[in-house]
Amino acid sequence: MIMGFELSIILAYAFGLILLYILGWILLIPIRLIIKLIWNGVIGGIMLFLVNLVGSVLGIAIVINPITALVAGFLGVPGVVLLLVLQYIL
Repeated sequence: MIMGFELSIILAYAFGLILLYILGWILLIPIRLIIKLIWNGVIGGIMLFLVNLVGSVLGIAIVINPITALVAGFLGVPGVVLLLVLQYIL
């Protein structure tokens, strides 16, 4: 009887640890997405600043408004390139 009781406690702890691992793994996926969006936003903002800094000498500038900030923030470097291409086309 004593041996069965200890085994059930060990199985309960093992089940709890497995459940905790699965819950942590499920919660880790959105955190990776948030970190990626923050990273793209920082890189996009730096790129907008650099394009405006270097572009002022060359006559190229991207107006920083909420739309351009969102495009550069979500897409990062490709977003800044997209904004430059759109400005050239339009």
